[in-house]
Amino acid sequence: MRKLLEGKVAIVTGAGSGIGRAVALAYAAEGANVLVSDVVEYGGRETVEQVAAAGGSALFVKADCARPEDNAALVDAAMQKFGALHIACNNAGIGGAAAAVGDCSPEEWNRVIALNLNGVFYGMRYQIPAILKSGGGSIVNMASILSQVGFREHAPYVAAKHGVLGLSRTAALEYASRGVRVNAVGPAFIKTPLLDNLPEEMFAALSALHPIGRLGQPAEVAELVLWLSSPRASFVTGSYYPVDGGYLAQ
Repeated sequence: MRKLLEGKVAIVTGAGSGIGRAVALAYAAEGANVLVSDVVEYGGRETVEQVAAAGGSALFVKADCARPEDNAALVDAAMQKFGALHIACNNAGIGGAAAAVGDCSPEEWNRVIALNLNGVFYGMRYQIPAILKSGGGSIVNMASILSQVGFREHAPYVAAKHGVLGLSRTAALEYASRGVRVNAVGPAFIKTPLLDNLPEEMFAALSALHPIGRLGQPAEVAELVLWLSSPRASFVTGSYYPVDGGYLAQ
């Protein structure tokens, strides 16, 4: 049976752990050649090893997605290694330090915006021409439930994720007629290594925010990203899909 993404080439940023790793593994399991990117080299290489162990094809390229030149280099590497680019999941991001707006430093604001918003723009800026050259495809940008609502003491993150959603919708309108679909996914709190060191009471409090009664798993987000990236979502563009255990229904 032909795999869902057989013969396709994909870039996944922030793929050294968590959601990005789960997306890379899901893409590879469905036949895609995957360019794995992360600023943490050992995590990215570990993801490539996991892809290979499962019989898939992947290449690691270290990149800081807050830098336009690193995004350009990722696309160049995909084109040189695999000869095309059809899919991109712009997942790289950081949470940032907690502080109210009146206490947030300009440096912290710029640090979070640089990766979480500018990095998505830089990614698409270089991915879209390559995807057009390759005959079309799909981009999935990792937004958040906080693309829709506020969250105390995390203004840079919330602002960036609201921006990712607007950027995604605008790009979708610009390229819909040219064969490039652009969508955004909005996870709630997901059980990733970023949460491993939380005190037990804080972990329980986060879980209680979700009507489903638990945090999400990276693979649950990856299933949605995989569908949006595939031909099964061929009439879907400019959309935002939460995967949030009911968080936004409250």
